[in-house]
Parts: sequence; C-alpha cells; structure tokens
Amino acid sequence: MRTRLALAISLIFGLSSPALAVPAKIIILRHGEKQNGYALCSVGVARSLALAGQYLGQNSQDPFFPPSEPPAAFFSITLHTLELASPAAQSWDMPQTLFSAVPTGNNSTYNDSTAVLNVRTQQAAADILTNPLYNGKVVVVVWEHKHIANKKLEAAYPGVKVTLRQLLNLDQLSTPPPDTWKGDNYDYFWIVTYGNVGSPIPTGFTSTKQTFAKSFGAIPQNDWGKPEKLPPKSGCKS
Repeated sequence: MRTRLALAISLIFGLSSPALAVPAKIIILRHGEKQNGYALCSVGVARSLALAGQYLGQNSQDPFFPPSEPPAAFFSITLHTLELASPAAQSWDMPQTLFSAVPTGNNSTYNDSTAVLNVRTQQAAADILTNPLYNGKVVVVVWEHKHIANKKLEAAYPGVKVTLRQLLNLDQLSTPPPDTWKGDNYDYFWIVTYGNVGSPIPTGFTSTKQTFAKSFGAIPQNDWGKPEKLPPKSGCKS
C-alpha cells in the first residue's frame, strides 16, 4: 500500500512517468461556515443543503452532472468538509472518499495540524490523478481553504507541493487561479477541466459563484475577496 502511494505521489511531482488516469473535470469548493473546530454553524448547514439542492445533488435545480452520469467521488478532509458534502453525497447514495484530519486537542500525529493536512492533501491529489476509477469522470473535492490555495503556505514549504493549486497543476494554466483562497470566500466553485487524455495538466479553469434560489433561505453570496455578511445570532465563527 505504501509503495503504491509513493508511486502515485511521485507521478504528481513529475518524478516518474505521466499520471495513469485523470478525471475529465474536478469541482473544488471550500467547506461551509463553521461554529467551532468540529461543526458547521447554521449558515454552513444551510449552505450544505442548498448545494445539494441547487448544484451537486441528484435531481438538483442547476445540476453540474446529469442523473445518468453522477460524480465519480466526493472527496473531503476535515469534519467541516465532511459535513458540507454529506447532503449531496447522500442524495446519490454515495460514500465520501475521506482523507481525514481532525482536531484532537493535542500534538498527536493524527490531528489537523498543517503538517498532517499537507500529507493528506498530497495523498488525495495523488489518488485523484492516478486512480482509474475517476478516469474521464467528474470528481467533487470539498477542502480546507488554505490547502486549496495559499501563497504563504506554499512559500513555507519550498520545493514541496502542499496545496491543490500546486498538486493538481492549476499553477500551470495559462491563466492560473488566484494564488490564495481567502477566509471570507465560502461561496465559489473552482471548476478544472483536463482535456488531454492521460495528462495531469489542466486545459481549462473557471471560478463560479454559488447563487441559490430564495427557497433555500438567506445564504451569503459575497463576491470573491469581499467580506461576508453573516446574519445576527448565526453562531458562526468569523
């Protein structure tokens, strides 16, 4: 198992032959608004339900994939990402592919420290770009925002890829995405396409704002980089 994982990661880092299997599309989003290190707040829960009903769930209003071609996987890493993806994954009767990193309250090697999140992100990216189960399909990745893209984090680990922006080769696009996913940005999708069969280098990228029908309630829909306006008494941690 360790040998297979090491080989997969080496493929992503360009130390061996090209990746063996690549999704046609990867949909990346951040977890919802949170109340603490363990759970989403009321706004985050509402966002998880709205995402399933509007975009990511079976029979959603503006689906990213038709019922006949469901997503191949929902990836998550922390408790917040697991909670956000649950309604959508359940609507498809699908499990989540979890590379877990959870708060333990100490310095355990199983915690959600930066070092652990780095490794788990590397492992997930290697699986996404080499697993034949996802070849030519759509994968949804719900992640922790600093490990989607973060200029300071990347600079802290020179010569090592630690964010999805690096590991999924988004930095090799002719027009790359922002180098940092900032803290107030909960309401965007990054949609990455891989148009060359077998190549882990993406050929397209779009950043799409989440906009929800009124029936899902008042969910913040701030523009990229703008402060989020949370309702009073939401219980959300800013």
